[in-house]
Amino acid sequence: MKIVFAGSPDAARITLEYLFDQQNAFGFEIAGVLSNPPTAKGRHKTPTPTPVAAFALEKGLPVFTPEHLDSAAREAIAPLGADLLVCFAYGHIFGPKFLALFPMGGINLHPSFLPKYRGCTPVQQAILDGEEYLGISIQTLSLKMDAGDILKQDFVNIKESDTTESLLNYSAKKGAELICQIIKESSAAGALINGKPQNKEGATYTYTITKEMAKIDFNESAEMICRKIRAYYPDPCCWCLEENNFPLKIAAAAEAVVPMDEYQAFACGTVLAYNKSTGGIYVKTGNGVLSIQKLQRQGKNMMNYKDFMNGAKDFIGSVLK
Repeated sequence: MKIVFAGSPDAARITLEYLFDQQNAFGFEIAGVLSNPPTAKGRHKTPTPTPVAAFALEKGLPVFTPEHLDSAAREAIAPLGADLLVCFAYGHIFGPKFLALFPMGGINLHPSFLPKYRGCTPVQQAILDGEEYLGISIQTLSLKMDAGDILKQDFVNIKESDTTESLLNYSAKKGAELICQIIKESSAAGALINGKPQNKEGATYTYTITKEMAKIDFNESAEMICRKIRAYYPDPCCWCLEENNFPLKIAAAAEAVVPMDEYQAFACGTVLAYNKSTGGIYVKTGNGVLSIQKLQRQGKNMMNYKDFMNGAKDFIGSVLK
């Protein structure tokens, strides 16, 4: 069986890497790779391929980076003679003419228990909602967003230390394992295995995340702020403003276990103390104390709290906003 893989970010690279390594074991061939066009990065605006495209090029796989999935893209992909399209985090909608290039159709890895959390940010929403588990679904590609039949599902426990990055990386690997099973079973059957239609009534949707959504409101609880920091890491990364109105990124934090009586009089956002032994920079919130572990001032590198405090002697007593 021949497949075309479609994906762009680093998590999708993990899936492609696993599929590449398992081709012989599961009896398929990656005939080509679809990814987003290179983007200009760095001071000199050098065109840089996506992580998926970079890996594919390194391994000698044919790479296609069309701006649009139009007739020219279809003409480029058709000669590959692929049987199945496999997608994870590609970022484009596949129309009926494009899907018709693949006799077995297309399948998509989606990190949620579909039909819950359809859309582009399911992992972030699961963390924000305090879910205990993250679902991993392999669905058929359909003309409606994340509405295809479910072929296989699995899950992972969400730990308090998990971020969107760590959960996406796990989903990428586990999802690749499920994809290999589907390919093997479909190859033996001569057609894509049957899936289970989704329950439309149970569908919920996620939304595109903006930088403003990642701004910390210290009137919220320490628990909710911690969820946001984990959900929005690494992108766009949670942030707030210092007293000088310069932005401050916060990449890791936890709820501090401290007696609240001595901090009741302080305003939310006040930097209360620096605890070198138990770890963290303590900040008052609407409910509880936040212990900041990793942070970054404008124009500086991301630092752990100890290194940060070495150069921020005036930080204690200031009010973040």
